[in-house]
Amino acid sequence: MKDRVQAVINKIRPNLAMDGGDIELVDVDVESGIVKVRLKGACAGCPASQMTLKMYVEATMKREVPEVKSVVAV
Repeated sequence: MKDRVQAVINKIRPNLAMDGGDIELVDVDVESGIVKVRLKGACAGCPASQMTLKMYVEATMKREVPEVKSVVAV
């Protein structure tokens, strides 16, 4: 599962980079389905980062890796 999650992050990364941001995988809890990520660059301090995290990152992750239940920033 971790490899599939990383593959999705690799797909997402260029879109975030267009706005000066980045994302890094921190942890995948296979049992709970929770993915922990670190938002970097412009995303780290952006007021819309939580919306980006839930509406874009989490939605994409759930679609591509159905075992994912939630994506949280740490």
